[in-house]
Amino acid sequence: MRKIGIRIYFCFLISFVILVFSCGPNPAPVSVILCIGDGMGSEQQRAASSYLTGSDASLSFSNFPVKGFVATNSADSSITDSAASATAMATGVKVNNGVISRRLPGNGDDLETLLEYAKARGKSTGIVTTTAVTHATPAAFTAHNESRNNYSGVALDLFTAAKPNVILGGGGSVYGVDLEAVTAYGYNLVTTGSDLLNTADDSFLCGIFNNDHLPYEFDGYTTQPHLHEMAGTALKILDTDPDGFFLMIEGGRIDHAAHVNDLERMVYEVAEFSNTVQTVMDWMAGREDVLLIVTSDHETGGLSVISNNGQGNMPGVTWSTTGHTGADVPFYVDGYGREVFLDLDDNTGFLDRIIKNAW
Repeated sequence: MRKIGIRIYFCFLISFVILVFSCGPNPAPVSVILCIGDGMGSEQQRAASSYLTGSDASLSFSNFPVKGFVATNSADSSITDSAASATAMATGVKVNNGVISRRLPGNGDDLETLLEYAKARGKSTGIVTTTAVTHATPAAFTAHNESRNNYSGVALDLFTAAKPNVILGGGGSVYGVDLEAVTAYGYNLVTTGSDLLNTADDSFLCGIFNNDHLPYEFDGYTTQPHLHEMAGTALKILDTDPDGFFLMIEGGRIDHAAHVNDLERMVYEVAEFSNTVQTVMDWMAGREDVLLIVTSDHETGGLSVISNNGQGNMPGVTWSTTGHTGADVPFYVDGYGREVFLDLDDNTGFLDRIIKNAW
């Protein structure tokens, strides 16, 4: 009888411990990093990988434990633009092409974005891009407008409403960014890569490194920082928040090179994007409080790799268009709670899984 009593007590104790841990909070406030390769379909990745290593799948994120494909169509077309696709990821809602995080079709109301959701819950936020900071993809996380081309309206939302802790990229007056006004909005402004790398841990940092988009990697940089350097600085600043953070990193010029079927420039942009994801992976090594997602907004160019010509040689390819295509794009997930993304099949599903799992 005594042995039975001990067994009952032991089973009760185990059940209590399981209940406590299963109902308890996350091990720490979870930070979410979303890396978007604009225009980067599976063949863009294959082309860059074959050039870098001679292998078809050797990018830094190629072997993440969770991966799949998502549909990218917009509300009004089977072929999305960056504004609609980024809005789908940022808000979980399909909108018409050209729309920035507003319910269109619908009543036109603003749609809460992942960045705004994180900020409302006390987390730090940031956007990093090789395009203008008011361009379609970053804009979908920081602004609300019926037209992606209303750069001044996007800039006003970015700097006064969303107001991320870190804003790094290109884009001067042509893209609605008034550099003289940036400091008035409460930001420490830096304009060169050296200033960025030497900056203190500012609570509000804005880096505008070109009057246009940043240069292509293939063409060489002068005073501008590389994407991996911007990402590293953003992580350094945002990681000081004990409540965690949300960071969107965009390799935006992959799309631009693919639009003109420029293989070399496209490959170099994907390579730097992979290098940037590796920077994030190195930073998060050993941590259990970070969710890392790598994906694309759409495929550009209708690229097909027809021959792998070995490391250091550009692959043989064909292009079918200079526009976007309706192809599903790959996604890769690692870190905290990655398993909830196993059944993801549409780009609207990122938001729901992030909020339910991490926040």
